[in-house]
Amino acid sequence: MKVIVFGATGMVGQGVLRECVRDPEVTEILVVGRTPTGRTHPKLREAVHHDFTDFGPLAARFEGFDACFFCLGVSAAGMKEADYRRVTYDYTLAAARPIAERNPELTFVYVSGTGTDSTERSRAMWARVKGATENALLALPFHAYAVRPGYIQPLHGVRSKTAWYRAFYAVLAPFYPLLRRVAPGQVTTTEELGRAMLTLARQGSPDRVLGSREINAAAAVNATSAQGS
Repeated sequence: MKVIVFGATGMVGQGVLRECVRDPEVTEILVVGRTPTGRTHPKLREAVHHDFTDFGPLAARFEGFDACFFCLGVSAAGMKEADYRRVTYDYTLAAARPIAERNPELTFVYVSGTGTDSTERSRAMWARVKGATENALLALPFHAYAVRPGYIQPLHGVRSKTAWYRAFYAVLAPFYPLLRRVAPGQVTTTEELGRAMLTLARQGSPDRVLGSREINAAAAVNATSAQGS
């Protein structure tokens, strides 16, 4: 299986990239980003690209892939809607459209977030924009899914690039087992999220939109498959 990963330097993307590298069925990984990941691996190829409104120069490199994991995203805190939409909607669709044109059987998994509004009428700006992004992706001619994790616990050395996020996760880490027990449908980990996305690439899902509970269930399927391989 050949996969493309966007946003591999962010917290979620780091976790997804780790699972792709570890998965024996993944034979090639193309990472697309503005800066190199700093990682080396025989499976790994990197495309450093600066204009996220136009992926035309990379179109030829997108051909022949089986899955794309889109992990690029920003916090909406302090952002105007136009700026947030440019990063969240415009960048995502600018990448997705040429990928869909060249790989109609590809599985595209978009990392959204719990609370996203598919009706696009929410009073929360970010929920409307995320909803519009999901809807546009689901309409493209490939197999698209949106994953909506709630709280994500970083594992295996995965770190947020934002200092206050790192502090937040460090404080909550000891309480993660408790959170998992009292709110199993609201929490997941970077490892489970990566494994779930690989499950979607392999076998799809009857649900086009998956919350944390469904993400964790899909991750368990991937773990079982890996053990049997």
